[in-house]
Amino acid sequence: MRVGDWTVEPSLNQLSAAGRSVKVEPKAMEVLLYLAARPGQVASREELLAEIWRGSVVGDDALTQVVIKLRKALGESYIETIPKRGYRLVASVSPAEAPAAKARRLWPAGLAVAVLVAAAAGLSWWERAEEPRLERAEAPSLPTVSVRAFEPVGADAEAALLARGMTADLVSDLSKLSGLSVIDATAAGTEAAADYLVTGTVQRFEGRVRVNVSLADARTGKQLWSERFDRERASFFAIQEELGPRLLQTLPAKVSEQELRRLAQPYTRNLEAYSLFQRGQAALSVRTKPENQAARKLFLRAIALDGSFSRAYAALALTHLADYRNQWVADGDAALARSLQLAKTAVQMNPEFPETQWTLAFVHVHRREFPQAIAILEDVMRLTPSYADGLALLGGLQVYAGRPADSVRILRSALRLNPQGSYLYYLLLGRAYFFLGDLEQARINLENSLGRNPEAIETYVYLAALHLAAGDDKEAAWKAEEIRALQPGFKVRDWLRTYPLSDPSHIATLERSLARIGL
Repeated sequence: MRVGDWTVEPSLNQLSAAGRSVKVEPKAMEVLLYLAARPGQVASREELLAEIWRGSVVGDDALTQVVIKLRKALGESYIETIPKRGYRLVASVSPAEAPAAKARRLWPAGLAVAVLVAAAAGLSWWERAEEPRLERAEAPSLPTVSVRAFEPVGADAEAALLARGMTADLVSDLSKLSGLSVIDATAAGTEAAADYLVTGTVQRFEGRVRVNVSLADARTGKQLWSERFDRERASFFAIQEELGPRLLQTLPAKVSEQELRRLAQPYTRNLEAYSLFQRGQAALSVRTKPENQAARKLFLRAIALDGSFSRAYAALALTHLADYRNQWVADGDAALARSLQLAKTAVQMNPEFPETQWTLAFVHVHRREFPQAIAILEDVMRLTPSYADGLALLGGLQVYAGRPADSVRILRSALRLNPQGSYLYYLLLGRAYFFLGDLEQARINLENSLGRNPEAIETYVYLAALHLAAGDDKEAAWKAEEIRALQPGFKVRDWLRTYPLSDPSHIATLERSLARIGL
């Protein structure tokens, strides 16, 4: 199609005008197509984030950066900001004048654009369908439960937070059971690997919370158990304490008395602290400096309400670790020391929570104390064999320690437990394949990671190095521009100072290749 003076080629992520061409990132093209299908209409930020970053957790800055890049490519006058409402495309939109398109000149512009957008989406789907499948491990022999994300009823922000938290906590709680394998998955097709499916809704009204939960046979769809929990808002945690044991009465899982006691331990009994923690987790997952600072304030407020909230202490440790890793503060060593202190405090408060142990292991990784991290994670996996994040970290640190083949093997198991994963799962797998020299598998996984989090510097670093290794200097240069847009003045040698890569040959590979494109 044509947008103003530009010819738009979605399949190439390319804009052309006056004899020159400009590449844009896939998310920028998706935003442009979305606006072009509604020329002159305002699309809200919430609408764009929900449609373009569906299934990903990103901050508002992700959209802001994409709009900045589109304006840089198209020109400042093409996309208008409507204060407190969103964005609209103010340029004309029409079918491109390719020879085969001349006969369609009289199509209504909106219909033509809709067809082009649908065709672009279809091409994108076909291209993905032809790619090799992402890594999966063999199904375990234990009874397997898939937990679909609980859904809030209505447009209630607190109900959405409670639903997200209840899903995450149920997955974590069931993962602690040795007789059960748990899949945290909402991606299409992943439930087919499960024996049982848990679904639920969360509703808040008149000072009360209502949770409806169902357990079904994943293969036949037959409902095996369902229950409605209706409690006062302050008694929300009583629902969580009841839910796990009630599910286990129907599931064919062997559970010890010790595991049941561990299952009944609440994370906190303060609902306000819990809500603050969930909001902090969402901000922390974006991994930008402003969101990291916002997350820290939320975790501190949660701790002020409940001084024994160990998971909030562990999350607070991660904000200081992010300061160290991303060099957001002048005294990085102090930030790393503070992170270690907070992580140890969290473990001392509750050593049986896998999340606190995971955090301590993650800090040890960044201190390049790999044996300590491995020992912690192996203990965690003995207690919680379905804890996908534990396996993912155990796999990821194998690359840091110079063993990428081991990394692939372990990460396959992590993705089997959590096929939806976070962008980090696919980044870690792509990174391992890169150092093994399998550039095709590396590209597939790194691009999947980028689609889930378009602001992760590390993903761009490995994609740039990958394109250079594949002989595509032009695409590598484009990735370098993306890195500079996210972090002006980026230099790989500075970045590696706080990056716990230990193999000299791997370090040399990154330094040598990225120096070729000015990084």
